[in-house]
Amino acid sequence: MIIDFHTHIFPEKIAYSTIKKLEENSNGKAYTDGTYQGMISALKRANADIAVALPVMTKPTQFDSIFNFALSVNAIKEEGKERVISFAGIHPACDNIRDKMKLIKDSGLMGVKIHPDYQSTFIDDDGYIEILKCAKDYDLIVVTHSGIDDGYVGEPVKCPPELALKVINKVDHNKFVLGHYGAHKQWGEVLDLLAGKNVYFDTAFTFHEIEEDFFKKILDKHGEDRVLFATDCPWRDIVDDVKILKSYNLKNETYDKLFYKNALKLLKMEGEYGL
Repeated sequence: MIIDFHTHIFPEKIAYSTIKKLEENSNGKAYTDGTYQGMISALKRANADIAVALPVMTKPTQFDSIFNFALSVNAIKEEGKERVISFAGIHPACDNIRDKMKLIKDSGLMGVKIHPDYQSTFIDDDGYIEILKCAKDYDLIVVTHSGIDDGYVGEPVKCPPELALKVINKVDHNKFVLGHYGAHKQWGEVLDLLAGKNVYFDTAFTFHEIEEDFFKKILDKHGEDRVLFATDCPWRDIVDDVKILKSYNLKNETYDKLFYKNALKLLKMEGEYGL
């Protein structure tokens, strides 16, 4: 079984323009068209099972539209095994954060995505602290972009390891996920400051950039129970990242945890798959 814990999809009416704009900003190339069906096709090509879709709010006024899109995605029932599970998005400048987080919980959504760079806010901001406190109270997952974003090169990093550590120490939430293996392109600091802390790392947009030995150093120190396989699809191809990870010759038990067991536990979906 394979779960990709960090992916992105967009409503069909804006998918093309959004992907085109993001490609231009990051000098990257998307592997799907950014739609729901594009993600399902990517899962099928990789013989993968579940994609967790993480929407990003760039301004507080987008809350309702992103929330409703997430609900519509989760209502889709595919005939095949492949499925997409969408989280909600939230912005640190939203009003009534606690009410919004409770609405997310009551709706059945499992978590939220935040992106400090796209939201022009450092991760230790009071708004993010409130989001994490509410997530802890309501048992919701919080996934954040962390480290350098290729679309913001040269600007201050909004979620570097030292600030992530400050937030972890302030709000000890056991469902906090740092995207991009702790901090994109800042893996030396991840090893020194974050590995072993009470936080998850996902592997989105990592395998083509990090050296195998350094990936394993972080994995050994952090522990295989708190690492989630992820690609950042459509910005990475699921097939390619599965192939790279499998080339590392880890133990079968480790692969099971990274590819799906840790994710199912975090999502509270173990019972669905007989685990």
